[in-house]
Order: sequence, then structure tokens, then C-alpha cells
Amino acid sequence: MYPKIIEVGMMMPYRTIRKKTWYEVITSGFVHGSTSHLLFNMFTLFFFGPVLENQIGEMQFLGLYFTGLIASSMPSLIRHKDDPQYATLGASGAVEAVLFGFILLFPFEPLYLMLIPIEIPAILFGVVFIGYSIYASKKEGKINHEAHIAGAVWGIFYMLAFVPFAIDHVLSMLGLL
Repeated sequence: MYPKIIEVGMMMPYRTIRKKTWYEVITSGFVHGSTSHLLFNMFTLFFFGPVLENQIGEMQFLGLYFTGLIASSMPSLIRHKDDPQYATLGASGAVEAVLFGFILLFPFEPLYLMLIPIEIPAILFGVVFIGYSIYASKKEGKINHEAHIAGAVWGIFYMLAFVPFAIDHVLSMLGLL
């Protein structure tokens, strides 16, 4: 609704590197291209965020979310650093970090996709989502699939590296502990 706020907040890798506007790596996660973009991200965060926060605690959750914003920005920052026209915005990468943190802890939890009344195990959804994102990232378009992939990978990495019980939990689910 406020183009000037979006212009200042979005991440433009060319500008970020040359003008050292590193704040864009964070602020880009707080501006969205449309109401539907914002609602989809917040809808996903609403369902998975509280469950994950309850499991790992508030500080770990905030750490996951904010480092997810940063990590999911890196592929765009590197790939588009010489393109003055490229810009990206939205919280999708951080939301994917949360979603995949959830999937790591609850891989067999049934998920229901909007408009499809069939339950899908979380891990299957994760594999399909990553597969689709890899496929879609090879096409031109306005969706930053690289941020989705990086956010998902970061969510799993963060959980295993920084959440003390995560590795034991995963090994236990696999019957190895």
C-alpha cells in the first residue's frame, strides 16, 4: 500500500552490496508484494509457528526465524549482485525455515493442503515442495523459489545444529536411539 516503504524495505542485491544497505536482508521479510502474498505466509506461520515455538522455546524460535530471513536471502544476494533490476521481498524464506523445522520434528504429522481434503505426511509434503521449488526455480517468474529452498534447508540445519534435543529426536524417530 505504501510503495516508498516497499522500495526502501525490499532487498535489491545490486544496491545491498554497492550501497551497503545490509538491513534489506531483514526488512525485505517485512514487506510483501500483495495482500495474498502476506496472507499466505502468515497463514502458514499461524499453523506451524506456535507448535514449533512450543517445542523449541521462544528464543530458539526467534533465532530460527530471523536467521532464516538471512539465510534465505543469500542465494539471491549472490546470484543477482550484478543485476540492478532484480528485487525480492517477503517472509517466505523465514516461513519455510519454520515449516521445515516443524517437518523435522513431526515428519509423519498429517497435513492438509487448502482445497484438498486428503492428509499428506509432513515429510512427503516437504519432499514434494522442495522438488517443485527446484523445478520452478529454473523458470523465469516473480516467485523467489531459491529463497524457499534456502529457507527450508536452513530450517533443517538450524534445528540439527542449534536445538539441543533435535538430533536425538530424529535418531529416536528412526529407531536408531
